[in-house]
Amino acid sequence: MSKKPNKPGGGGKKARGKSIAKAAGKAKSKASDRNLKTRVKTAKGRKISSTLWLQRQLNDPYVQRAQKEGRRSRAAYKLIELNEKHNLLRPGMRVVDLGCAPGGWCEVATEIMGADADDPKVVGIDYLEMEAMPGVIFLQKDFNDDDAPDMLIDALGGHKVDLVMSDMAAPTTGHKATDHLRIMALVELAADFAIQILKPDGAFVAKVFQGGTENELLAHLKRHFKSTFHAKPAASRKDSSESYLIAKGFKG
Repeated sequence: MSKKPNKPGGGGKKARGKSIAKAAGKAKSKASDRNLKTRVKTAKGRKISSTLWLQRQLNDPYVQRAQKEGRRSRAAYKLIELNEKHNLLRPGMRVVDLGCAPGGWCEVATEIMGADADDPKVVGIDYLEMEAMPGVIFLQKDFNDDDAPDMLIDALGGHKVDLVMSDMAAPTTGHKATDHLRIMALVELAADFAIQILKPDGAFVAKVFQGGTENELLAHLKRHFKSTFHAKPAASRKDSSESYLIAKGFKG
């Protein structure tokens, strides 16, 4: 028995209708995803780079999380993730935070180690202002200044420390080679200071950018630490070339 022929255009219309509906659904879904992102209009006098930075901030999940949880900055999550993986902070430790403003890393350190107003365990330094924080001695000072290390040592009251951490970054020029040299100069300065004030088995953490850590500096650190390596926490932006140099097991 032969099948009845389909009505002209009948099945085709249904198939086309389903395809159109499916395509419309996908388009609507994509449009919804786009609408979730905050777009920033370029204001008069504002550079495009500033507008893009502001748009990135508004859409950054770590910025949103920091605001929701009342943290001082998104950078707090970088230290949280580094600590969870590499066990950098423990109760009772003493820590120096280089380039500490606005206080994201100091905040995490005092949460883990405890905040003692009578015997602050964290000393931070930055040329930018930072609001006072229980358990933290803050010096508003450029770490590049010749007298900065001595001021930090005085603030520590003669104590050696368990961890020197640096989230310092030199202002960028847009010239990669120059920017790399400037950040490496900061890392070398921080490393020399760490070697001066760390306790035996102490640790050093510092932000570095694309180009990695110079061989000479790595060789220098390997002479003073049992292990050195780089780590990039998830909270570091994917499009950023930053990572963190970690040196553990200070040998003196």
